[in-house]
Amino acid sequence: MSRVYNFSAGPAALPSEVLEQAQAEMLDWNGTGMSVMEMSHRGKDYMSIAAKAEADLRELMAIPDNYKVLFLQGGASSQFAMVPINLLNGKKKADYLLTGQWSKKAVTEAKRYCDVNLVVDTTDSKFTTVPDADSLKFDPEAAYVHYTPNETIVGVEFDYIPDTGDVPLVADMSSTILSRSIDVSKFAVIYAGAQKNIGPAGLTIVIIREDLVGNADSSMPVMFDYKTFVDNDSMYNTPPTYSWYFAGLVFARSLEKGGMATIEEVNKRKAAKLYQAIDDSAFYSNPVDVKNRSWMNVPFILGNADLDAAFLEQAAAKGLTTLKGHRSVGGMRASIYNAMPEAGVDALISFMQEFAAANS
Repeated sequence: MSRVYNFSAGPAALPSEVLEQAQAEMLDWNGTGMSVMEMSHRGKDYMSIAAKAEADLRELMAIPDNYKVLFLQGGASSQFAMVPINLLNGKKKADYLLTGQWSKKAVTEAKRYCDVNLVVDTTDSKFTTVPDADSLKFDPEAAYVHYTPNETIVGVEFDYIPDTGDVPLVADMSSTILSRSIDVSKFAVIYAGAQKNIGPAGLTIVIIREDLVGNADSSMPVMFDYKTFVDNDSMYNTPPTYSWYFAGLVFARSLEKGGMATIEEVNKRKAAKLYQAIDDSAFYSNPVDVKNRSWMNVPFILGNADLDAAFLEQAAAKGLTTLKGHRSVGGMRASIYNAMPEAGVDALISFMQEFAAANS
């Protein structure tokens, strides 16, 4: 069987070694005679899987002891509501940085619960840049500040962590978590959908500072209160057990491969060589400011859009798939998450050069 290089933005490619391990354990996990998918989430076998996954994630990200780690359902989009529900704590306003389609969705949802102050709105630039850190003016009375460090659709990324002082900082890290080392202590809440760098779709990771737990609006559903899941080890109801198990396999493999330092080095190198190939060619271009180019999502445009269909067809024939850009921006997009091997990026660059030479 021949596997393709899958450049999908999500659900994204998964590590081959992890897929093989899951395959080997599919019918019988650790001599239990059953699949993980068949286990009771409250049984000792599954509880050991869940505990190890959390411990490995804590080690990978160096998560401080005063932070809780939650394994939830509902996708990152559910966090657009859970954040204000839990963090407003009697306040009426929050600061948001609008730098792409996902932060725009977060803003729209937050407006249902509070007054939203747009510290940043880069709509006019078509989300191709991020303002400098020293230009940001935050409201010291805001309940929290929310931003999206990496916007998947347009491939724009913050090259810094905003300094919000004493105001809690919240980050939607769905498409950047585990791509490099970060200082978790600079954040109040980090949340991320799993289907990019963590595992299969269906799981959402939330990392929250423990002093922020227990302040949800009492009129809201119990399932939207972080305390519900903190008090029940993420098992108030049946969690997404298989996605949680699979995420644990990814965490363990990441540690075995050298942890975040190694992952960061590889990701930085993959992105640099792909952007270099784009910049060195008169046939391709990238619209994002150089300092704000994403390591994970690399959009590029052909000089002649009439060739887009041929590019995609010929790329697929060479095993380079899911390169079509988001419908809102067009062009191409190569998502090069952790599971994309460097050989996949090299193969894409080689094809891009061949296609340009044949069509220039």
